[in-house]
Amino acid sequence: MLTSVSPGVKKTYVGYTNNVSLRLKKHNSNKGAKSTKGYKWLLIFSKKFITKNDAMSYEYKLKKDKIKRKNILNNFILKHSIDELIKN
Repeated sequence: MLTSVSPGVKKTYVGYTNNVSLRLKKHNSNKGAKSTKGYKWLLIFSKKFITKNDAMSYEYKLKKDKIKRKNILNNFILKHSIDELIKN
């Protein structure tokens, strides 16, 4: 799952791939999905699956579940806020 880091934009993006780093590069260079063009993205969650079918099924469910996406985003923010506090 990606979240936009473009100023003033609150968007998330969910998709499946077999190469997360390449996919993120494409999204950030305007060569990814149409809905991601024009924004900068940060990877906040990924999960591995054995089969493409399992990955697609999870993607579908996550796209439909706004509460789960919001929880993933909030957990990411909380974890990184705590990490910053521990560093300082």
